[in-house]
Amino acid sequence: MKIYIEAFSGLSGDMFLSALAELADAHEMLLSLPEKLNLPGAEVKIHKLVRNGIVSQHVKVIDNENDNVHRHLSEINQIIDNGDISLNSKIIAKEIFAIIGEAESKMHNIPISKIHFHEISAIDSIIDIIGSAVLIDRLRIKKSYSSSICTGYGFVNTQHGVLPVPAPATAEILNGIPTYSGKEEGERVTPTGAAILKYLNPIFKLPKIIRKKTVYGAGEKRFKEPNVLRISSIETELNNHSSLTVIECNMDDVSSEFLGSDFQQTLLENGAKDFYFTQIQMKKGRPGILLSCITSNDNVLKLSNIILENTSTIGVRYYNVHRNTLDREILWVETPYGKIRIKVVITPSGIERRTYEYEDLIKISKEQNIPLLVLDSELESYKNMASYNDKV
Repeated sequence: MKIYIEAFSGLSGDMFLSALAELADAHEMLLSLPEKLNLPGAEVKIHKLVRNGIVSQHVKVIDNENDNVHRHLSEINQIIDNGDISLNSKIIAKEIFAIIGEAESKMHNIPISKIHFHEISAIDSIIDIIGSAVLIDRLRIKKSYSSSICTGYGFVNTQHGVLPVPAPATAEILNGIPTYSGKEEGERVTPTGAAILKYLNPIFKLPKIIRKKTVYGAGEKRFKEPNVLRISSIETELNNHSSLTVIECNMDDVSSEFLGSDFQQTLLENGAKDFYFTQIQMKKGRPGILLSCITSNDNVLKLSNIILENTSTIGVRYYNVHRNTLDREILWVETPYGKIRIKVVITPSGIERRTYEYEDLIKISKEQNIPLLVLDSELESYKNMASYNDKV
């Protein structure tokens, strides 16, 4: 899934959790989260909040035991590890807490292993982050876009005393992210909200999009402007649209040996994005070969010269084409034969297709004398073990 985040009123853990729960239609699932995390003193309640006429379901975590424990990161990770949630949800939650831990460590000049979390170690923050991780995994969010983030301005009371807005740890997490202060005083972004956003690693340049579903996650604070986070599931008009050039030539007087692997490697090394050969019948009934080579528009002269130098053709033609490609990523997966790369492509509807990189399979096949088809079959069950945290 692709999402668009509009943080015109800031970000917080409960705003993210509420919006993601609405997007996944998973409010009921969150009610059992305290039990799954072995936190019997916590309770999740769902109620409606209205902000400037915008009605949204709000997920509120209640601490019935008034837990004021200041936990280390290792203690929070233990809660995550012992939870009855998916492995990928655990990985996501740990990464979000690590983002906060690294910021706190830098601000206080204390090793991350010795950091005592304050507000972030409270039961509500723990469930906000883990619940958001569970929903990110459930929604299979693979790509995010975001507006600039409204931070607010002024000062805020914390357990460290009065601090500027955004608070130092929050400001550290927001490094590299476009922000603006807005027109109203107050804290608009919490460390939890900033860390969830940082994990999602959104793109801040929005292409043309088609909104599929739009939801709102309300914050409990009241401002003159609507204190809501808007998230939309989207489709981009074309996934990865680009303008390219096809270079072609007909040949009837060249040996196929001269068009073999060495020539093909030369094309790739000089900017060919793809190429193929087609058997054709030319004038006077002569059999021939059509070479079609796809490259970027600014590489036409260079690649044309390569073809003219290395084949028997005396001329090439070229024309512009448009290409739309699927989103793709390369992941690592551990197998009995060692680490292997997996190419993951995602269709417009969000379906994943996973295939091993051919070069990695060939290398193992030769080194261990295993037929390629046998190796591919034996490794089939390992394809889904690679997560998006194992990117090459």
